[in-house]
Amino acid sequence: MTDTEKIHLLLVDDEEKFLNALTDRLKLKFFDITPVTNGEDAIDVTGKAKFDVAVVDLQMPGIDGVQLLKALKKSHRFLEIIILSGHATIDVAVECTKLGAFKVLEKPCGFDKLVETIKEAYESRLKKKFENDAQRMQKIQSLAFGQSPLGILRELSKMDDNKK
Repeated sequence: MTDTEKIHLLLVDDEEKFLNALTDRLKLKFFDITPVTNGEDAIDVTGKAKFDVAVVDLQMPGIDGVQLLKALKKSHRFLEIIILSGHATIDVAVECTKLGAFKVLEKPCGFDKLVETIKEAYESRLKKKFENDAQRMQKIQSLAFGQSPLGILRELSKMDDNKK
């Protein structure tokens, strides 16, 4: 498996021993992993690199999992986010889901279940991105038949501005 075929995974957890152990185990499953210990670093690293899936601890000092979920979804609309928590209530799980979390898993979570959930999240990301790209292509094709070249460029510019 090449680097371009690997799922690019961001792991965010303030418990360093847990983070390191999980990173080591997931590397054996051919994931490309970037581990960080806080929400601030997660926001920083997602500004510099692209990720397919993020696994985020709910309770962390500073920017917690809910705040991080909001920030990441706002700036990376196709990033799928899995929330891990040892303290999740049904209300928190519902809130996270409404905010766009792919899934909320209870800590400790079985390793195989986590790997399967990451793969499902990745498939969901690909599907959403493909559907978005297909809609964009369809719009571009319809523009090509009814606009001047300058009009097409204006409309493409508007489409790009709407993505931000």
